[in-house]
Amino acid sequence: MNNRIKIIGGTWRSRQIAVIDEQGLRPTPARVRETLFNWLQADIFNSQCLDVFSGSGALGFEAASRGARLVVAIENNVPAYQALKSNAAKLSASQMTFIQTDALAYLAAPANTQFDIVFLDPPFGLGLIAQSIELLDKQQWLAPYAKIYVETENALNIDAHIPKNWHGLKNKIAGEVTYRLFENQCDV
Repeated sequence: MNNRIKIIGGTWRSRQIAVIDEQGLRPTPARVRETLFNWLQADIFNSQCLDVFSGSGALGFEAASRGARLVVAIENNVPAYQALKSNAAKLSASQMTFIQTDALAYLAAPANTQFDIVFLDPPFGLGLIAQSIELLDKQQWLAPYAKIYVETENALNIDAHIPKNWHGLKNKIAGEVTYRLFENQCDV
């Protein structure tokens, strides 16, 4: 574990989590996390969150720190998964569950829980975003009015892959990253 990042708000504010140095692992920068959690401030407390390509866990730990009732983090990379579990143990993060599996395989299964907030930040350049979006919607992982955070490289146009029931709420660009917040406005 070569790097550390700070949790920026909530119960664990200023606590650090260890981040492994793995190819494709890009922890969401603090300024982007701050903006995202400002967007979500009215929705995060007591929510159920799904961190699909968890990686460093920055988004999941931030959600748990700010009062999410449940955070399910999906990570396929074994060293990253082990780092997530180690960080959770150090923080006594009992509201967090970690699943070591392929994220697309997980999303392809019928939903056993509907989530209020989903973080979708796959490794760049691997073509994972379109299929992830399709599976989230098709397999009914989203609660009515769920918020979906999508982080992609700037060059990637995802407009054609956004379901009709996802309403765009916010979007910004930071460096080489575009990040967006959608709301699932499906019929209740």
